[in-house]
Amino acid sequence: MRMIHASALALCLLTVAPEGSFAAEPKSDVTAAYAAWDAAFNKGDPKTLAAAYLPNAKLLPPTHEVASGPAAIEKFFAGLHASGVTDHKLEVIDAGGDNKVVYGTAKWSAKGKDKDSKPATFSGIATHVFERQADDSLKLRLHTFN
Repeated sequence: MRMIHASALALCLLTVAPEGSFAAEPKSDVTAAYAAWDAAFNKGDPKTLAAAYLPNAKLLPPTHEVASGPAAIEKFFAGLHASGVTDHKLEVIDAGGDNKVVYGTAKWSAKGKDKDSKPATFSGIATHVFERQADDSLKLRLHTFN
């Protein structure tokens, strides 16, 4: 009889647990998403980068030329690769969210060439808003950086 009560209690606790409560912590999810994003960027793979974004995603770069959707986002990153930008790195500042929307803020850095074609390091900060997918992965809805 005790086994039945214990099993019933466990079942009740599972059914009233908040949706998505078994998802990983936002910071570890964002850290993993950043690592995958950096790997795709550093391979020079704008198609894989674009796949990290939702169909209605927005990329807001410092150029103020908004890229909407994966095709425009792919084109933007292909342009960066063509201009010689390499060694991209995102470092988490903060992350949070819930089972549907997750945000991350980061310091970013990359290498390239300055206006005189001399080697240069670029850096800034970035904000990312992700939507959690049915498979618990994250896809970008909004990405802005300076």
